[in-house]
Amino acid sequence: MMSDWIPFEDAIYLVKQAFLVAGDNTAASLERTSIEVYTGRDGKKRLKGSGLVQNMLLVELLEESDDLDLILDLGENFKYIMKTPNISGGKVFSPNTKSFIQFDPTAPWNPISESEYKKLRSGLKLL
Repeated sequence: MMSDWIPFEDAIYLVKQAFLVAGDNTAASLERTSIEVYTGRDGKKRLKGSGLVQNMLLVELLEESDDLDLILDLGENFKYIMKTPNISGGKVFSPNTKSFIQFDPTAPWNPISESEYKKLRSGLKLL
C-alpha cells in the first residue's frame, strides 16, 4: 500500500475524538485513542492505532454491520475517515467493561474538512 497518504512523521499521536460508525450512522465513541506512524521494513510509512471501547456497544455495532468505518479527529485541521479498517480486540469480552481494540487501515484514509467533520459528527446516532 502506498504510504504517501500519511502526512506525519514517525511517532505516536493522540486522537482528540474517534468514532466507529456503521452504515446507518449508528456509532460508538472510542476513548484514549492514539495512532502510531512508523516506517516498515520496506521503507514505507505505516499506520496503526488503538482505542478503548465499551464492549457492549461494539457488539451492537457489529450486529448492524460487519463493515465499520472510523472517524478520527486529531485536532486542528487533521480530520480523517478510515473506510473499513481491520479491527481486532482481546479474547475476554465481558459486556459491562471496556477493552482496547486495535485498528489498521485497509486503504488510505481520506482527509475531511472541518465542515464535513461537523456534518458527519452531527449525523451520528451514538449508542
